[in-house]
Amino acid sequence: MTRQRAGLIITAACCLAAPAAFAAQMSFTGTARTYAGETLYLEQHAVAGTCESGVFQPQEHSIAYQRPDRDHAFASKDLNYSDSVLRPAVDFRQPEFDESLSIEYPEPNTLVINWQMPAGESRTFDVPFSEKVVVDAGFDNFVRRNWRAVLNGESVEFRFLGPTRGEHYEFVLESTESSKVTADHVVQIRPTGMVLRFLVDPIILGYNARGALTDYYGLTNIRKNNDANYTAHIQYSVSNWPDCELTP
Repeated sequence: MTRQRAGLIITAACCLAAPAAFAAQMSFTGTARTYAGETLYLEQHAVAGTCESGVFQPQEHSIAYQRPDRDHAFASKDLNYSDSVLRPAVDFRQPEFDESLSIEYPEPNTLVINWQMPAGESRTFDVPFSEKVVVDAGFDNFVRRNWRAVLNGESVEFRFLGPTRGEHYEFVLESTESSKVTADHVVQIRPTGMVLRFLVDPIILGYNARGALTDYYGLTNIRKNNDANYTAHIQYSVSNWPDCELTP
């Protein structure tokens, strides 16, 4: 066998062993209601990504927040997962309160938060982070990355970013049972630190058998007024599935 032919065979074998990634889209809608059942707002989600080794990898995620009786968005969020599916870059805007919040990663192991507050003040935080830190909607990908462990009843520790505090805190992801959420699988993320666990209620999440988020029960990032955010039960419905699996 000639050296050239051997090279071609090796190249072909490599290509066969590594399935090519291809573009994929996912769309879903969330309906946020008070715990009493009053509809607060809708979330329109559009996620662009790729299918790699049979699993969906998000790259860009846009969210438009709408009142149930309005066609235009009153708030928006754009997420970019180029660096990590657990730690997206974030651009969040709530013009009704003159509020904006961005999270960027200008250098390795440090994120920068810029927060324009409703009162007119602004704050900037430089926050060191490790691979255990999860940011914003990265929690959804974190659940799916640990899908088998959670379904087997294991608890997974991580740190979750509190962007308006400029710090990340100890949390745990675990299976749970709750009368508040009906889903194929119910999990919660809760703080484990002594002080924070008395101040912050667990967030309860529902997932279907395919690994799609169906329910979010807890504190949201949408403002009720200048001093507080809504707590809500958000129920999600997928309108467009990617041509691959959501979980490994």
